[in-house]
Amino acid sequence: MSERTYLNHILQLDPERDHLQIVYLDTFYEFPFDTTRSLEFALFRTFAAPNISALLDKTGEFGQRPQKRYDDTDLILSEILEHGYDGERGRAAIRRMNRLHGRFAITNDDFLYVLSTFVFEPVRWNARFGWRRMVRQEQLALFYYWREIGRRMNIRAIPEDYAAFERYNLEYERAHFHYTETNRRVAEATRDMFLSWFLPSPLRRLGEPVIHAMLDEPLLDAFGFPRPSAAMRRSSALARPATRAPRVRRSQPRSSGVIHLPVGRR
Repeated sequence: MSERTYLNHILQLDPERDHLQIVYLDTFYEFPFDTTRSLEFALFRTFAAPNISALLDKTGEFGQRPQKRYDDTDLILSEILEHGYDGERGRAAIRRMNRLHGRFAITNDDFLYVLSTFVFEPVRWNARFGWRRMVRQEQLALFYYWREIGRRMNIRAIPEDYAAFERYNLEYERAHFHYTETNRRVAEATRDMFLSWFLPSPLRRLGEPVIHAMLDEPLLDAFGFPRPSAAMRRSSALARPATRAPRVRRSQPRSSGVIHLPVGRR
């Protein structure tokens, strides 16, 4: 299919019935780069919730080996996205994810919030940085896709429509986002991991304001990160249009992995 044909095809699909097909086309053909970045920042965002950061900090993995934790998450998500949640490999990945989560006392509210970030952060990223805007079918397909995965994770009380789930996402953040030391430690370890993909160790401090400029103020405050200058935010915004160009997309689907091949780590 040509670039335009993918979108034309998506426009003919039903976002609920055909959500698997729409999400696959977006992930592997239309927005592979943006899928990578938005899922990274979706996970990053969850660290502003103290319940979540405290659990992650307690394991010690983010402080000692954040790349391994990232790669483990990547492998699970990649299997699900590439092979479908009801494919043999997708089901195996979900079983593994459920076993890993079952070792910890995670509340349903926290599970539900993390799930919501996988729906809404890609949409928000696309609105800021996408080479084209998602159509409504694509936005709704993300909701139906992750709702089905949430059900297979035994998450309860998943809202029945997109708008209600978005309200939950925003209300959770207003109620739970605030600064703690565990937020800061996990966020710093993850930010430094991101920078390690692009910069040698002596230069990573120079890259910190770039990461900070991509975060909103509630997130910065919850992490204890300094607020970037208006000039830095403008510079960051101007640097992003390159990701909108069709040349960063792939003409063929990825052979493996969704989020573990960020630019600079290949």
